Amino acid sequence: MIDSLKQIVGDVWGWRKQVTKLAVFDLKKQVARTAFGPFWLFAKRIVYVLVFWFALEIGLKGGKDIGGSGAYLVWLASGVFVWTFMSSILSTGSAIFNKYSYLVTKIKFPLPAIPAIYIVSEAIIFLGLLVILAVTCLVFGEMPTIHLIQVPFAIVLLMVFWYMFSLFASMLGALSKDFHNLITTCSQPLFWLSGIIFDITQIHIFAVQVFAVLNPVTFFATVMRDAIYYHTWIWETPKYCIGFAFVFLFQFVLTLIVYKRAQTEVRDEL
Repeated sequence: MIDSLKQIVGDVWGWRKQVTKLAVFDLKKQVARTAFGPFWLFAKRIVYVLVFWFALEIGLKGGKDIGGSGAYLVWLASGVFVWTFMSSILSTGSAIFNKYSYLVTKIKFPLPAIPAIYIVSEAIIFLGLLVILAVTCLVFGEMPTIHLIQVPFAIVLLMVFWYMFSLFASMLGALSKDFHNLITTCSQPLFWLSGIIFDITQIHIFAVQVFAVLNPVTFFATVMRDAIYYHTWIWETPKYCIGFAFVFLFQFVLTLIVYKRAQTEVRDEL
């Protein structure tokens, strides 16, 4: 597994310039021939937040159940923005080799670097959303605190974990469309049982709480909200840290095993 790890890191680092250029090119292609350009990269995600905000706080009056004294929109955006990044990886990450198959068949691009292209392009959008979130916080009087130093660490963990997931899922997805369908189907339970739009701690069902602890979506939403909204430290809720550490290690080992055994088959399949 050590050799596989060295190869993955070496390929991604060695091709980092090409990865960045292709990621930027992919974003430009999405907004080509549009009048508002980059605006469309963020519009859908912003509307997504506003629809949930209107339905839950204005319509259902559910904004008071989250604790804290800040604006519900800030709490909601902190979770939904990070979810939009993760949902993109879940929906496309297991089909990334099919999306960029020409890189494998024609250019001989290293397999580990291909998922990084999509991760980088989505990361650029996510960082833009964080800027929008920062402006929203200032509008609602949410002043930054020292707890914001958790955000850079959370972003690094976010990129590393979901890169590993994308590499693992895309390799299996290239060999079986059933696996890709399984991943996209599971994205809905991951969303609704993660506490993205409600406080998951208010559901006193043991099975739900266990699932939340082991759900990486819950961890990333929690650490962002702790830093931005609640102004607390993620380790003050140790169960989420322990649960994520277990899932991270499991995903890490599983990715290396699958990469070592399936890389040749993936190239042949493509």
